[in-house]
Amino acid sequence: MFCRAFRVRSNTAIKGSDRRKLRADVAAAFPNLSAEQLTEFIPNKEELNVIKIYTHKGEAVTVYMNSRNPILFEVEKALYPTVYALWAYPDLLPAFSTWPPVLQKLAGGADLMLPGVIVPPSGFPQVERGMLCAVTLLGNRAPVAVTVATMSTAEMLAAGMKGKGFAVLHTYMDHLWEYGDKSYPPTLAPLVTDPAEKESADDEEEVEEKEPVSSFPTDPLQHADIGDLSLKEQDSCAIPMGKEEHNENKAAEPAEDDNTEVQQEAEDSRTPQEQMDALFSQCFFHALKCKVKKSDLPLLTSTFLRSHMFPCCPAGQQLDIKKSSYKKFSKFLQCMQHQKILQVKELSKGVESIVEVDWKHPDIKAFTVPEGFSSASAAQDCKSEDKEEVYRAPEIIPLYGVSAKMVSLFQESGHKKGSILSSSEVRNIIINYVKTNELVDEANKNFVKVNAILCDCLLDKSEQDEISNLKWDDLLSRCLERLQPLHQVTFFGQEPIVRKGKIEPIDITIAQRSSNKKVTIIKNLELYGLDPQSVANILQQRVQASATIAPVPGTKDRVQVQIQGNQIHHLAKMLLEEYQLPRKYIQGLEKAPKLGRKK
Repeated sequence: MFCRAFRVRSNTAIKGSDRRKLRADVAAAFPNLSAEQLTEFIPNKEELNVIKIYTHKGEAVTVYMNSRNPILFEVEKALYPTVYALWAYPDLLPAFSTWPPVLQKLAGGADLMLPGVIVPPSGFPQVERGMLCAVTLLGNRAPVAVTVATMSTAEMLAAGMKGKGFAVLHTYMDHLWEYGDKSYPPTLAPLVTDPAEKESADDEEEVEEKEPVSSFPTDPLQHADIGDLSLKEQDSCAIPMGKEEHNENKAAEPAEDDNTEVQQEAEDSRTPQEQMDALFSQCFFHALKCKVKKSDLPLLTSTFLRSHMFPCCPAGQQLDIKKSSYKKFSKFLQCMQHQKILQVKELSKGVESIVEVDWKHPDIKAFTVPEGFSSASAAQDCKSEDKEEVYRAPEIIPLYGVSAKMVSLFQESGHKKGSILSSSEVRNIIINYVKTNELVDEANKNFVKVNAILCDCLLDKSEQDEISNLKWDDLLSRCLERLQPLHQVTFFGQEPIVRKGKIEPIDITIAQRSSNKKVTIIKNLELYGLDPQSVANILQQRVQASATIAPVPGTKDRVQVQIQGNQIHHLAKMLLEEYQLPRKYIQGLEKAPKLGRKK
């Protein structure tokens, strides 16, 4: 339900009467909650928000928020807990366990099939068809999905554990989870009620102490005793990589030929999606080990993918995030961040950067560069990286959001407050509205008659008694001016990003320093997918002048490039001719020094 982005229709604080009704509804839906737990779940005084959203399929959903996290969602008057709520009350729903790699599939929108459900020694909980159930991962009682059973426990067993067992509504790592604080599941030890099972678990712990298990098992089904969810997510995120194959070869050098055949068979048996996951992991560790330096940080995630990971891709293969199980590069990096390999932050609005890398992480240290990538060629790649990489300017599309004042004009076309439209869509909606309501002036068809709705939406108070007709162009321009400005940025190979407001241009200014020295300052490069450090390095080489990166005064976590002298001519050539950025997105080019004039 939330595997894709949803659209927020409204966000309001809950009223006192609605709070009491919600508490009564929760008590009826989840009778196993005690009175104390119910008061804690729906508190009396803490702020609760009610958010109306539309899913990507157009379903109307009500989400209840507490402490910045969604705790419940309501569909067709039925209440469902979120994973945030289930982490606080893990026994709220009957739970079924599955293998860690299945989580990525569930988060991508797949339902849970019965062959992926683990049968516990104590047996399944007794459920009926249509009952709400939670899904946990092996070794951790913290739920990671909210589902509806498609058959009863008896029907599951009678079907031989084949077919679809659970329809998935919401998961950890989906967009509803992302709407909260994006915290990770807690580690909750499984409940052991059977003495024989407890004794077996104790025996397994003793074996683990004697023989440590690798954090990257080749077969997740054999890695049954994992108590930490982060390890399980390593299994689900870190698909077998080149490093693992090399470790296996090193451990069994006499049987090198046999191992090669086994590895080849294993590769052939993987699905195309699993192969793409493995390729992304290989290129990720290759780039961190051979290309990224500490001085490169912070590094735009788009630059990391384009300039560092792409060159690490073996000949004849191509990285395509949409063909992987992650679907988005941000989710891949989120998985790596959860394994504490790196840290990603949003340094400027809508632009993420890698700010920290744990170079001592065992997975980076253990990675071996695949055959065909010698250390010499890797070093050469690093030197020629800036020259070989071709920057692709992002596609920028202005968008418009329906504001509260403009709702009455757009509701006939089925749009509500917060709806996002392109300029052409706005134009078509206005034209259809005028024609449907017969507002074209019969005496002069270049004019439109102003009715009550157009008057309220488009005219100022001082104009409402004076203007009765508007020209078509004036009508459309007034409409666009009164809508909320937004813009969509699409970087090459990445999903579109929608940001509020108009995009800020690349700002170029000339500052006067002591001794009449001039400094060229460039801001907002990150908004266009340009790495400030890379731009500074290229300019420094071309103009043979000192270039530095400095924080933007008055802002947090934003940087600007400073280079000695008036370098606007070089910047204009780089940004307009080489990078093919439209001139309208660059501010300050008129400050270039006039050629042929003595300084």
